Amino acid sequence: MKDCLAHARVALSNPEEVIARVCGHMVEHGGRAEERDGAHILHIHDAQARFTRDGDATLIEVTTKDLEGLYHMRSIIASHVLEFAEGPVPEIAWAGDGGDILRPPNFQILQVVGVRDVTPHMRRLTLSGADVARFAPTSALHLNILVQHPAASEPQWPTVGRNGLIQWADPEHRPLFRKYTVRSLDLAAGTLDIDFVLHADAGPGSTFAERAKPGDRVGIVGPGGGGLVEADWYLFAGDETALPAIARMLEHLPEGARGRAVIEVADAGDIQPLTVKADIEVEWLLRNGAPAGTTTLLADAVRGIAFPDDGSRVYAWAACEYQAFRAIRSCLREERRLQAHEHLAVAYWRRGEEGD
Repeated sequence: MKDCLAHARVALSNPEEVIARVCGHMVEHGGRAEERDGAHILHIHDAQARFTRDGDATLIEVTTKDLEGLYHMRSIIASHVLEFAEGPVPEIAWAGDGGDILRPPNFQILQVVGVRDVTPHMRRLTLSGADVARFAPTSALHLNILVQHPAASEPQWPTVGRNGLIQWADPEHRPLFRKYTVRSLDLAAGTLDIDFVLHADAGPGSTFAERAKPGDRVGIVGPGGGGLVEADWYLFAGDETALPAIARMLEHLPEGARGRAVIEVADAGDIQPLTVKADIEVEWLLRNGAPAGTTTLLADAVRGIAFPDDGSRVYAWAACEYQAFRAIRSCLREERRLQAHEHLAVAYWRRGEEGD
């Protein structure tokens, strides 16, 4: 298959600094940078960006395996060049392949076909669309939902500008992006399920779920990463915001896998039946009246778990409120000495701040 190529000439007042900062930032996030034949070359997965001087301008050449990869690489490079450039905002206009990309390739519009409450604080929306199969791999569990601005007269869907970045017809009322887990899929029916935590101080995502009804159109972008990694022994830890991801990963573990899962919820009414073929011990932690984000239940449980010392490949996955995330990440890195490829700990929300 022929590679996809795009290029742009950009006038920068501080080109060497911008290139160095772009490359350095992406290296911190898993990329690889090199200098060869007078060019700075940045590798991100199987894509490449090459920076060279072209008279008074900087020539940026992007090479990827397909158009979707080209869209992502152009967007990554353009957004960070604009972030790190000084002085006047540089103009970026991509030429070459990808000129006919009118909407983000990872964007699609789905329709709500079902709404039901799984537990008193968890609502499941079933969405139907033409290309839900792209969300099947458990290595990429997440997607972004476009929550429309309440003052918008009609739904807004993203388009792609000449600079490769998303643009909006009405930027002042553009949608909010909120990340959620694909809880399950029915490929034969062409549907996927997303679970939303319902809470009193509802943010945009929870409000969206409370108001959703069959027939509504929903814009989504994805999939995103942060999913299941192959190992022998697993630790899963999370509160109810992480429950959809944990439940889906548990369902897909092979029978020979072992480990523990600790899940914090409000009370016994929020315990869900889980399908687990592997040898995973599941423990439910109940707040029983304590507000979410105010206890140390989850971090204490993680500290108390015995990790295997028999040479098993270990993988720990944790997602929760910010303070609990910090404590769990510290435990995994400093006490358990897990390497980067052996764990993923993220904050899904932060107490006192709006978000979902």
